[in-house]
Order: sequence, then C-alpha cells, then structure tokens
Amino acid sequence: MKKYFQNAGADVPASIVVLLVALPLCLGIALASGAPLFSGIIAGIVGGVVVGTLSGSQLSVSGPAAGLTAIVAVAIGKLHVYDAFLLAVVIAGVLQLTLGFLKAGIIGDYIPNSVIKGMLAAIGLILILKQLPHLVGFDRDFVGDEDFAQADKANTFSELPNALKAFAPVAIFIGVVSVLLLILWERPFFKKQALFTYIPGPLVVVIFGALVNQYFALSGSGFALKGKEMVSLPVATNINHFFSFFTSPNFSYITSPEVWKTGLTLAVVASLETLLGIEAVDKLDALKRVTPTNRELKAQGIGNIVSGLIGGLPLTSVIVRSSANVGSGAKTKASAIMHGLFMLLCVLLIPSVLNKIPLAALAAILVFTGYKLAKIPLFKDFYAKGWDQFVPFVATIIAILMTDLLIGILIGIGVGLFFMIRSNFRSAILVVHDKDHYLIRLRKDVSFLNKPIIKRKLESVPANAYVIIDATRADFIDKDIIEEINNFMLHAHLKNITVEMKRSAYKSMHVLFNEPPLRLAV
Repeated sequence: MKKYFQNAGADVPASIVVLLVALPLCLGIALASGAPLFSGIIAGIVGGVVVGTLSGSQLSVSGPAAGLTAIVAVAIGKLHVYDAFLLAVVIAGVLQLTLGFLKAGIIGDYIPNSVIKGMLAAIGLILILKQLPHLVGFDRDFVGDEDFAQADKANTFSELPNALKAFAPVAIFIGVVSVLLLILWERPFFKKQALFTYIPGPLVVVIFGALVNQYFALSGSGFALKGKEMVSLPVATNINHFFSFFTSPNFSYITSPEVWKTGLTLAVVASLETLLGIEAVDKLDALKRVTPTNRELKAQGIGNIVSGLIGGLPLTSVIVRSSANVGSGAKTKASAIMHGLFMLLCVLLIPSVLNKIPLAALAAILVFTGYKLAKIPLFKDFYAKGWDQFVPFVATIIAILMTDLLIGILIGIGVGLFFMIRSNFRSAILVVHDKDHYLIRLRKDVSFLNKPIIKRKLESVPANAYVIIDATRADFIDKDIIEEINNFMLHAHLKNITVEMKRSAYKSMHVLFNEPPLRLAV
C-alpha cells in the first residue's frame, strides 16, 4: 500500500489521461456493438476497479475492446434480448477463470517479440489513421474502431479523403492546436517545470477544446460542434434513474446453446486479446516487470462475471488505454483503479460537463498516443536486427492494418515461424572443405526438411576425397537423413571416397556395412 501512495504524484495525473481516453472508447464500442451506451461505461468502471485491483499487472488497463465489437453485435442480434447476452458474458467470465486455474496463460509466452512490437506499432498507426477523421470533425465511424472495413462502408484509408470533403473548421482548429499543445508538453522545458509535471497535457487539451467550442456555441455561431461531434454520456435526472442504467442477466436462457456458444467465443477471444495486451504492456514497462498471466486470466474472468451481472460489455486488457497509461508516466496499478473510480464519479456527478468535450480534442490525444507507439526509430531498430526480425515485424503491421488484431497477429506468428524454420534449416548442416578434405557436421535438430541439402552436399563431393561426417553435436537426426548418409557410405567406394563417421550416443545412426574404404571413429 505504501508504494501506491509514494507514486501518487505520477499515478493520479496518468489516471486522468486514461479516463479521457477511455470515455469516448467505451461509448463508441457500445454504440458499434448495438448495446446500451451505458454498458460500455459499466465495463470501463469494472475493468478499472475490479480487474485493476485483482490483476498482477502494474500498468495494464482493462475495459471494453474494439476487437470484440463484431462478436458482440452478432451475438446480440442472434439472442434478440440484451439480458440473454449478459448471461453469455457471465459464462465467458467463468470459463476465463477456469482457464486461469488450468494455467493457460503460458500461451502468451510463445508470441515472438517481433510480432508483439509489430502489434504495438500497428495499433499506433491505426490510432493515427482512424482518429484523423475525428480530428477534423468527420465522425461517421465510431470512436475506437480498429478494423480495416468500417460499418459506414468505407475502410481505414478511404475514410481519409471522405473526411477532407466534410470537415468542420472549429474541429480542425481544436485538433491541430491540441496536437501542438501535446507536443509542447513533452518538450524538456515543460517537463522541468514542477507545475506542468502535475498537470497532464491531455487534461489541458480537453479543457482548451471545451472552452473554444463553448465560446462558439455561446456566440451563436453556426460553426460550434454538436451532436456526434461531442462526447455523449447518458445523463441521469436522479439517483433512481442512474441505477436504472444497470441491468442483470436473464438466467432462464442458461439452457440456450447460442448463449453457451457466445460465452465460449467471448472467453477464447477475450483471453487471447488479454494475453497479447499483457505481453505488449510488459514490453513498454520501463521497469521491465512481468505480469503473471494465469493471475491475469483469473482477474479478467472475475471482471467479466461482475460486468455481465450488472449490465456491462465483455472486457479485456486494452492496449490503447494501457499505452496511454504508460505514456502518461503511471508507476503502479493505482492509476488503472483510480481511472475506474473517476469514471464512476464523472457519470454519476458531472455527465453534462463531460458532454461539452469535443471529440476532436480526444482524437488529438489518441493521435499523439499513436505516434508514440509507432515512432520511426522503432522501425530502424528492427531493420538493423536483420530480415528475420524485420519481415515478421512489418508483416504483422500490414496484416493488422488490413484485417484486424487477431488475424494480423496470427499472420505475424506464421511469418515468424517461417523465418525460425528457415534459420534452423540453414544452421542444421555445416559443410566446409579444404581441397579434397570435407567436413560435414550435423548440428541441433536435423529434420526431413534438411534432406535436399544433405543429399546435394553429399553428391557434390568429388572423387578421391576424404569425408568426415560429424554427428556428435546433433540432438536429433531424422531417419530420412540417416538413410541418405548410409546410401552415400554404401556407394562412396565407387568414387574412391574415404568416409569417417563420428557419432556419440546417437544409437540409431547405424552403419549398414563395414567394408573398406569406410573407417569408423566412434
């Protein structure tokens, strides 16, 4: 508890930034899912308070995720009633809790570093590309969309020229000045000032945007932003009205196969997204703390159970919020917990005030967050590491940009596996020679994939040569490889080739015959 108070100076400002990022995302994802708007807010509160408290991660922030939007929308359509869907969310939470006890969190450890970094860079680029239309006042697509194909029939790239045809002058002014303010806030001069250390740049941006738009609204100008261009929190008239926003699941649907199918789908996808998010956040952590993944699955499971029981959307660890948390200087999970508490207080006490915030100001915050995730030095670093790291990194970025997060990650892992197999394929067999003396060394695992290369190397040995085949450093040799070597030794005397076979405890590397000119060195 003491460390949380010690880091309050960093965690409180960071929690405010995360709150400002999370609010429009919660509303946008709920809107796109076809769920009640307040369901996104409930998930955001639960993700902050419940999951934040139970999680072992110090920097991850959970809430409703854009990656689940399509699944939620389809499920609500099939189940027809929202309270049946809430039961599926509860079932998903129970399944996630079970996965945590079964220690399924180890899956996240098998994702290559180049893919994780590629995912972070891709999300950064998606934030920039998706938020630019909102920055100029074009709000046809929902805030928080991460998919290439959009609900408005456009896509990530075609939306940009559409936005330029229907921009709002006040939104552009607020958006551009907000980005400039955020850049200035990161400059060394501002960071050295004690006052600016405790006032987060995004908070200044939001206040600036609200005041500018309020000025135009009060002056009667037709340029003032309104409607879809603003935050739109549900406003309760009294405490009873506020509690009416919460809904409970209908347990009479417990025997519905569709409910169980939806619950299983949500559990699997939400768990994968959470493990990916946790891996990514751990990479961003300056202190290099490692999150216990099984504990995280349990925390997410309990979070989804609570969210489903009170009317919220399913939740996961969300990279956008987590990266905003890291970028704002958070030190402990107190930041995530406080952002959830602040969200609850805001929607309870000051929803009308928050509804005066233009989306253009929030888009500026997300664009700047995206820039920090996809900085040019990151691309240079992976290029310097070689093609086996750079190609999976770029492939992951392109795949996520053109599809969605999970498909992109799977493609990135596939490309990474190709380069891993290619590397092992090339390094398994070493051939060196000096005039007519040849050394063929088998290393590590020599699989059937190496059969063409070993066959080609053996056939290229000239007549009257002396060949040493060294298998002492091999951990595994496929029987196809053994057969090729035995065939070579069987016919070596026809070209007057002397073969010396070195082997250790690898018993299956047997010799078919023992005639001159073959010499064995065991």
